[in-house]
Amino acid sequence: MVEKNTPPAQHQEQRPGREGKMDPEPVYITDDYRAADKLRGKVAIITGGDSGIGRAVAVHYAKEGARIMLVYLEEHKDAKLSCEEIRRHGGEVIARAGDLGEKSVCEDIVRETLDAWGQIDILVNNAGEQHPKKSIVDISEEQLLQTFQSNIFAMFYLIQTALEHMPSGSVIINTSSVTAYKGNPILLDYSASKGAITAFTRSLAINLAEQGIRVNAVAPGPVWTPLIPSTFSEEQVDDFGGNTPMKRPGQPAELAPAYVYLACQDSSYVSGQVIHVNGGTPVNG
Repeated sequence: MVEKNTPPAQHQEQRPGREGKMDPEPVYITDDYRAADKLRGKVAIITGGDSGIGRAVAVHYAKEGARIMLVYLEEHKDAKLSCEEIRRHGGEVIARAGDLGEKSVCEDIVRETLDAWGQIDILVNNAGEQHPKKSIVDISEEQLLQTFQSNIFAMFYLIQTALEHMPSGSVIINTSSVTAYKGNPILLDYSASKGAITAFTRSLAINLAEQGIRVNAVAPGPVWTPLIPSTFSEEQVDDFGGNTPMKRPGQPAELAPAYVYLACQDSSYVSGQVIHVNGGTPVNG
């Protein structure tokens, strides 16, 4: 019998959350991960890279030989720790703060990446936000626009800007969510935006197939990141991940290998797909 193993009750008032205030702190890479130079010579832009899934992906990519443009909103301390971890694992990194909901920021990121390394091979659209509300009538127009601006509009802006610089063989990886498939009664706008990401991923994969660019997504289940204690109540955090078959949340380190797979040649015949890393929850699609 699988025993429930959820985090202790906790909450952070500040959004986005801060990793250093989490108990326990997330796990970003494990000692048994064996890199194999799968991304040697590649340049990756990773959004939401200051902590959580983004940091884990960045560290794994660094171990696989990629150079990283790490994009984040304003969590400077966490972003600094991400850069230290990337360098500790042998990677080269540039960190850039900014709101991806502004197209000019996306243009700056692409320009700085090209100025530094002259190429873009991998684009990981991972940044996002959520604001739980008990009823749809509680979702303000401002919140609705902000959620979609961060979670889906930003993907359009960054891809539109980067695409002309991405050669055949490049890859785009988007972060969707289990909520796009099974729903969530208190994350209505977030779930809707993640559903949009899934549909966008499938459509863009078809659109870019002739250019030789693959587009896929990862749909995480409950994962222990700073987003969780900063958006949920103590009671909700205390049971976070407990409703999965594995009865626990995932760690960012358990997500990152899926992003490595989709970025490298191991997945050369995979496009328009979603990998579900969710603790065993069956979903359709």
